[in-house]
Amino acid sequence: MEASRANMTLMETYFTHGDERLRERPFMDSPVPILTVFSLYLLMVKQGPKAMEIHKPLQLQGAMVFYNLSVMLLSLYITVEFLVAAVQSSYSMKCQPVDYSNDPSALRMMNACYWYFISKIIELLDTFFFVVRKKERQITFLHVYHHAIMLLHTWWFVKFVPGGQTFLLGFLNSFVHIWMYAYYGLAAMGPHMQKYLWWKKYITKLQLAQFVLTSSHALYNVCFGDCGFPRFFSLSSVIQSAIFFSLFMNFYLQAYKKKSQ
Repeated sequence: MEASRANMTLMETYFTHGDERLRERPFMDSPVPILTVFSLYLLMVKQGPKAMEIHKPLQLQGAMVFYNLSVMLLSLYITVEFLVAAVQSSYSMKCQPVDYSNDPSALRMMNACYWYFISKIIELLDTFFFVVRKKERQITFLHVYHHAIMLLHTWWFVKFVPGGQTFLLGFLNSFVHIWMYAYYGLAAMGPHMQKYLWWKKYITKLQLAQFVLTSSHALYNVCFGDCGFPRFFSLSSVIQSAIFFSLFMNFYLQAYKKKSQ
């Protein structure tokens, strides 16, 4: 009962105010900036291909190599920061509350969460490159849904629960993105790199494993967690991980299993 009351008090406080330590950071004081970015992203998806109809596709090989390898390095930095902060704070893999103090390890975890959110904004450039290169077939429902929902979902988590149970989601996703953007960066270098890119399907398998782990971790907190981390956030993570798993599994079956038949 005590843990339940503490959980409700925590949720009421942070649904109202969010984490005060992040109040001065860009995008974190109000939902208006991130909703603006979200709206502009959907506008780009809808109107971008139409605007490019009268233009030739842009050749942006150098920019794409730089972009993808930069995101790979950012993902590596975030992954390391998540791991170090979790180890310093002796995180439990079963149930871990958010430490809202100004303890150095708590601030390090909060900072890792914030940069993880920033990476979701940067990754919207994936779609921009598809639009200006006139690769409309790549702008699938999976692609748009993944980028758009992750943008809002990550903002919500980071504003209210930057740490605790949130750690594993950000850590695993950033780890996967190291390999994903490494692949994209190498692919952008040109056709001569194709012989080194046989491992593309294993990235999708890694993504599927990520969704299983994040949903299992969050589901444990929903059912058995008593550490004070709001169960509503964990339930949201379970639902989103399940949706992503189904979408990515469908992509995997369409892209690889049918080709092998």
